[in-house]
Amino acid sequence: MQTLLAQIHLPEQLKPTEKYTDEQIVNMFLTTCSRSPYTMRNYRNAIAKFRRFIGDKSLQDVTWREIEVYKIGLLEGLLSRANKPQAPATVAIHIAPLRSLYKWGSDPNIGMFKHNPTTCIRIPKIPVNSKNHYLTKAEVLRLFEQLKQQGLRDYVIGVTLVLLGIRVSELVSIQWNHFHTDPEGASMWLTIRGKGDKEREVKVPHMLWTLLQAYDATKPEPSGPKDKLFPLSVRIVEKIIKKAREQCGMEKKATPHWLRHTNATLALLRGASLQQVQESLGHTHINTTQRYLHTVQQIKKAAPDYVEDCFKDSL
Repeated sequence: MQTLLAQIHLPEQLKPTEKYTDEQIVNMFLTTCSRSPYTMRNYRNAIAKFRRFIGDKSLQDVTWREIEVYKIGLLEGLLSRANKPQAPATVAIHIAPLRSLYKWGSDPNIGMFKHNPTTCIRIPKIPVNSKNHYLTKAEVLRLFEQLKQQGLRDYVIGVTLVLLGIRVSELVSIQWNHFHTDPEGASMWLTIRGKGDKEREVKVPHMLWTLLQAYDATKPEPSGPKDKLFPLSVRIVEKIIKKAREQCGMEKKATPHWLRHTNATLALLRGASLQQVQESLGHTHINTTQRYLHTVQQIKKAAPDYVEDCFKDSL
């Protein structure tokens, strides 16, 4: 246990008259967080931005007023260089790390903060505007064709995103040793480490596994177990999909996340259960997955279709 504590580098217990610095508090908070490296980086950046906003004031002296003014400043664009108002979802991304920090630090067992100033902060309602963010089968095939022209790597990236429905941050984290067979060796599976550092198992279709092996065979040297499948950044993958979308003349602003929506929508249309899609996508709450079900139900048969049935033999 002493060895583990030494590795974590928690500050030593201070005297009653001393206070932890903001830097020490933030480092302790992030050390105890069980989240992905991508989320940890975003948390650190969001907290650093808030600390710049409050200037010389300590995190321990912050009240709800500073956080409320910070939130309003984000909404009205007063804190951006271009004076551009931030969307409700973006504001929520900035406030969430502060909520987590103060909730952790105000716990009686932690005692970093006397109170939690974020308890009365209300985040603007985030509209659900992604329900139609999916591609049709024909659009997916057009995108695949363009990606294939860009190169085998780009094509394999697109097929992987559509068939597995994984997040782009999960895609760029995949290593070859994350793949494994089932106990009987009949199918291939992929261990994904998603949001909150939670693991899930996603089945890899035979067609995709064959394509991945063919892609790896084109490399000058065979990949090692710990080599990444696609040693790229999230931003590079986004640019690859954007280029393909623009080159094939697609009007929809398709992104890697659109391909995740497409996976869920097509899976439900083809008969997958809500629970199967939830587990595959790694949704913590079934309500998130049910958004796709609403879209699928509209596609399959909408209210006008039932009215049409009444007049089919008469019109």
